[in-house]
Amino acid sequence: MRFELFVASRYLRAKRRQAFIGIITAISILGVAAGVASLVIALAINNGFRQDLQDRLLGSTSNVSLERINDDGIRDWPGLLDRLSKQPHVVATAPAIFEQVLISRGPRARGAVLKGMIPRYERRVSDLLSTVVEGSAASLDEKPAEQAAPSQTAAGTSAHPARNAPQPPPDELAAVAERVAAMPPIILGKDMADGLGAGVGSVVMVTSPQGELTPYGMVPKYNRFRVAGIFNSGFFDYDASWAFIRLADAQQLFGLGDLISVLEFKVDDIYKAESVSRELEDAAGQGFMAANWMEQNKALFRALRMERLVTFITIGLIVFVAALNILISLIMMVMEKTKDIAVLMSMGTRKAQVRNVFIAQGVLIGGIGTAIGLAVGYAIAYAGSRYHIISLSPEVYSIDYVPFAPRAIDGLIVAAVAIGTSFIATLYPSWSASRILPAEALRYE
Repeated sequence: MRFELFVASRYLRAKRRQAFIGIITAISILGVAAGVASLVIALAINNGFRQDLQDRLLGSTSNVSLERINDDGIRDWPGLLDRLSKQPHVVATAPAIFEQVLISRGPRARGAVLKGMIPRYERRVSDLLSTVVEGSAASLDEKPAEQAAPSQTAAGTSAHPARNAPQPPPDELAAVAERVAAMPPIILGKDMADGLGAGVGSVVMVTSPQGELTPYGMVPKYNRFRVAGIFNSGFFDYDASWAFIRLADAQQLFGLGDLISVLEFKVDDIYKAESVSRELEDAAGQGFMAANWMEQNKALFRALRMERLVTFITIGLIVFVAALNILISLIMMVMEKTKDIAVLMSMGTRKAQVRNVFIAQGVLIGGIGTAIGLAVGYAIAYAGSRYHIISLSPEVYSIDYVPFAPRAIDGLIVAAVAIGTSFIATLYPSWSASRILPAEALRYE
C-alpha cells in the first residue's frame, strides 16, 4: 500500500478527539450511498419505461408505414407490395386498412380503431395477433363467405331485438346459432371487451361513419360481427381502443372495393427506420408518404429523455450535498491533525504527499459510499424488474407496473460522477493541509 493511502485509511479508522468529525464522515458516506442508489433506481425506472414502451410499440405496430398523400387509398397494392418488399433492409410487408368506428353491444358503445388485415402478412410485421388470450385468431385466416352477414344501413332492420320478446323454439335457436357462426369474426382488445361486456361468441355491432346515400339521406353503415378472440397486449391504448377484422370484411364495410389505406413494413434495424422510410417513399413514386415509428412517437421519447436529464440533475444534488459534507469533514480533520501533519513534514514528508493523503481520504469516503449505493440500487432495481413490486393504473400510464431496466453503463456513469464530485471536494482541504508550516504548528509544543 502506498504511503498516502495507508495514512488516509488509518485516519479514517482512528478514534477522534472530536466525535463530531466522525459523525460528519459517516453522514458523508451515507449521503453518497443514498445519492448513488437513488440515481441507479431512477435511471433504471426511466430506462425501463423507455424500453417497455418501445418494445410494446414495436410489437404492436409496424416500423414503417406507407400511404397515399391525398388519402384516397392505394390501388393495385399487391404489385406495389411485392416490389417494395425487395427493398434493402425490408424484412416483411403487410397491407392494412385503418378506420375509426363505433363498436356497440346492447346499450354499451365504444369508439375504436378498426384494423382490417390479412393475418399471414400481419404476423410478420407485428405481434398483436400472438397476444390473443381468449378464443383464437384462427378464424381471421378463413376466407369470408360471399354473402355472410351483409352490411346494412341504419335505415334497415333494428340493431337490437325487443328486450321482452318470447324465447324462440329450439329449432330457431339452432338457426340463430348458425347465423351467429356465419357472421364475420372480430378480435377485440381486453379492456374494450370488458367495457362492452363482450366475451368470445358475443355479437357486436360495428358502425362506420362512412355512410351510404339512401332515400332517407346519408345514413351510417353498420355490420354485425362475432367476437372470435380477445387480445391483451399489456398496452392500454391498444387494449382499450383497437379491434381487428379481415381485410375483405373491412373493404366491404367501408365500401372500398379492392383498395387499402396503408402498407406496413418491418425492417431489420429499427434505428434505420428513418432512412428506410425515405427510400420506400422514393421507390413507391409520387403521391406516397412514409412515416416511421420514431417520427410517430417522437414526442413520447423526447419527454422520456428530458425526464432522464431532469432526474439525473435533481437526484444528483444529493451527491452534491454529500460532497459538501466531505469538504467540511476534511477541513475539520485538517484542523484536528495540524500537529500530526507538522510532525510528518518535519520527518521529510513532502507537501505533495500530504496533499495526496487528504485527497485519498476524500476519495475513499466517496468510493465507500458509491460501492454501498451501487449495491443497494442494483439490488432494488433487479428485484423490481423481476417481481413487479410497484403497480400502476394502466388508464394513466398505459402499463400496469413500474418497469425496472438497470444498465451497467448507468452505474459506471453514476460512479464516475460520485467519485469525481468527491475528488473535487478534497481539493481545498488538501491544498490547505499542504501549506501548513511545521515550525509554526510546533512552536508551542
